[in-house]
Amino acid sequence: MKTSLRFRQAIVAGVLIWPLASLAGGLYLYEIGTSDLGLAGAGTAARAEDASTVYANPAGMTRLAGDQFTLGGQALYGKADYKLDGQGKLGGSDPGNVIGWLPGMSGFYSHSVDDRLKLGMAVYGNFGLALDFGDDWAGHNLMDRSALMALTLQPTVAYRLDDHWSIGGGLTANYGYLKVQRDTVIGSNSQEQHDGDWAYGARLGVMYEPSSSTRFGLVWTSKTEFDFDINASVTGLFGRTHTLPFAATVPMPQQVMGSAYQRLNDRWAIMGNIGWQEWSKFSDITVEGNNVATTNSLKLQDTWHAAFGAQYTLNAQTRLNAGVAFDTSMYKSQSQTSFAAPSGDTWRFGVGMQYVLSPKDEIGVAAEYLRMQSSSDPSALVSGSYDHPEMLFLSVNYTSRF
Repeated sequence: MKTSLRFRQAIVAGVLIWPLASLAGGLYLYEIGTSDLGLAGAGTAARAEDASTVYANPAGMTRLAGDQFTLGGQALYGKADYKLDGQGKLGGSDPGNVIGWLPGMSGFYSHSVDDRLKLGMAVYGNFGLALDFGDDWAGHNLMDRSALMALTLQPTVAYRLDDHWSIGGGLTANYGYLKVQRDTVIGSNSQEQHDGDWAYGARLGVMYEPSSSTRFGLVWTSKTEFDFDINASVTGLFGRTHTLPFAATVPMPQQVMGSAYQRLNDRWAIMGNIGWQEWSKFSDITVEGNNVATTNSLKLQDTWHAAFGAQYTLNAQTRLNAGVAFDTSMYKSQSQTSFAAPSGDTWRFGVGMQYVLSPKDEIGVAAEYLRMQSSSDPSALVSGSYDHPEMLFLSVNYTSRF
């Protein structure tokens, strides 16, 4: 009975907690292929310089003249080596790096009905990752490979109230797809389970412009949840068969982001963020299966975000961006985490360049380096740790105005 309970907790952690690893430290990804990447996200809710503000702050659309669209492409490379410490019951090799490369794209469109009213549409994925533990590591019966991908559609409207205040909001339709592959029977070939689900929410923003060189923005994103039906079963572990069909709830907590932008002169502008996400609400998740309810304590806490960035206008065609950001960990203790979610306090460092091709067209490139705090999992089965996981983001974006 004790072994069965431990196994159940490991499965719950592997399938419920794993998607949080896709969020770079238990957080939403700020990186979606836009020019924000070169600023480490600093000023995201106040800049409103292209159509990506449909996502960053819907109210910022009121600053855009005419119609605009922005297209972004991105590649992510993650390095997160999980090393067993020999304290778990399952013997075998380490999985090595479990992330690797992942591509991404986003698109944004802003339409001017008149000088005050704007309509927009955003298509993006700020959540998703593929993890590959391999089929030879100690925990291959818990997880070989996993993939969680989500696509968000966000129709949006914004309105300028007066010369200083604007408001905006959009509904978010999020489609999530979860795939888990592992050996459900010891000695057999890997089996794949997958499911998809729609989750709906809202993203609301306000912008205040006291002068032409100063802007403040505030954005609120509602909580959403994906419910994936996964049938988890492993036969032969410690001579027993364990079956746990359950609905895996993947929560995305509400968040608030506040930003400021200040143009100092013709050359320089500075900007910053303060943000919060309500992860503490999900410290206890109850999973029901086979008429048994199991509560898995994740020991989560609310997270905080801060960022600072600067822009330098080199000439009429070229603008240079740089920024740094810090996010706190969703875990209360880095020695009580999940092997499927390498999370911790996170630093981001970004650089980028925007180049004006013509009065209507602009292209940009950016890179960002992310370094995360080490974490360890005291799992009775696959106890081990991550030593400072890292990610590298590379992006290119294109904006057209017409």
